[in-house]
Amino acid sequence: MAYYPHTSEEIEEMLSSLGYESIEELFEDIPKEARFNDESLLNEGTSELEVSKLMKELSEKNKTVDDYICFMGGGAYDRYIPSTVDHVISRPEFYTAYTPYQPEVSQGTLQHIYEYQTMICRLTGMDVANASMYDGASALAEAVIMAMNVSRKNKIVVPKSLNPYWLRVVKTYLLGSDAEFVMVEEKNGEIDYCDLEDKIDDDVAAVLTQYPNSFGIVENLKEIKDKFTSKKTMFVVMADPIALGLLKKPGDLGADIVVGEGQQLGIPLSFGGPYLGYFAFRKKYVRKSPGRIIGKTEDKEGKRGFVMTYQTREQHIRREKATSNICTNQGLMTVAASVYMSTLGKQGLREVAEQSYKKAHYLFNELTRIDGIKKAYPDKPFFDEFVIEVNTDLNKLKYKMKKEGYLPGIILKHQYPEKDNQLLIAVTEKRTKEEMDSFVSKIKTILKG
Repeated sequence: MAYYPHTSEEIEEMLSSLGYESIEELFEDIPKEARFNDESLLNEGTSELEVSKLMKELSEKNKTVDDYICFMGGGAYDRYIPSTVDHVISRPEFYTAYTPYQPEVSQGTLQHIYEYQTMICRLTGMDVANASMYDGASALAEAVIMAMNVSRKNKIVVPKSLNPYWLRVVKTYLLGSDAEFVMVEEKNGEIDYCDLEDKIDDDVAAVLTQYPNSFGIVENLKEIKDKFTSKKTMFVVMADPIALGLLKKPGDLGADIVVGEGQQLGIPLSFGGPYLGYFAFRKKYVRKSPGRIIGKTEDKEGKRGFVMTYQTREQHIRREKATSNICTNQGLMTVAASVYMSTLGKQGLREVAEQSYKKAHYLFNELTRIDGIKKAYPDKPFFDEFVIEVNTDLNKLKYKMKKEGYLPGIILKHQYPEKDNQLLIAVTEKRTKEEMDSFVSKIKTILKG
């Protein structure tokens, strides 16, 4: 039985204003095979017990990383989440908290955001961090807009080694603007420095770089920065927050804005979201930054307090002139990230990074000993993701490995058509030696036929 919250007259009026005669015509762009047409699941008079049972049966059709051993990455990762995270974010004062416009009744929310900002600054080596964006891709898009506003230029230099899905979000974000995207070729898995030198000039607003890049390779940020010809060109780095537990901070290597996907900081995969975009930058750009910034102060009695220090009023009164129209932050996700980072601490975060690094290199060495598998990018430094070339049909390999209980990685041809037979594999701290050895054994058996 279909349920509509509107009357037939209201539906007809809305369709008429849009120029449609029926709801079917409104949704005709959605492929028929993607539509849900079976309304017989719930009959009239179905009890709560029956509905609960049905919903459980339907939910069990979904498979998660609890059902498979996961070697997939590409921006979202299967990491261990300490029990403290769920315990804290399940408290009603956190999971129901919203924008802290009234500091006198929002000190807990303000304090956790302030601490989140502080930890992000320490992680990235930057001066200021905001209270978060929606996800890593939207954070990157906001960074591009900020760079254009600061530099007053519109040319954006993008390496092909940057995650193409994030780039699609950036281009969608800037649709209708005068942004000009200039692509830099990839050479042996990393940015082509000669091509970068040819394409960078004084009219460039920003150079984007992923650290590590979409093939898992750690780009040389200092060498990229040295190619800049104008002091106004901004260096935007999309950094893996776990990798920063081991790698040099982007802020120490010349970055002006550092953004990233915060899903790895205590947030489950959840079929794609909600996630968290962290956003950090140098203090001199604070007036051009998106979102809101929480600060620490003292009240008239000298007691410590927290307030919303910065938020662009244009968001509410002159939206067309606002630096950003993101009017909220991922509040619950920042709590999760704050608890995760606080629980692990500096040494714990480094241990997660080290375990991921060492396990990835162990698996890489074991896999590349197999006949039919070779290193896609020999001698290039990587963190916890790497690319191998497999002399077989990767779709068939993936299907067979999935039947064995593994998610074997990402087939790069789907994102990069020229990268035939290349498989991107991610290894996190969760993977055990037994799991990796079994993974290698299964692939070896399949390749032998």
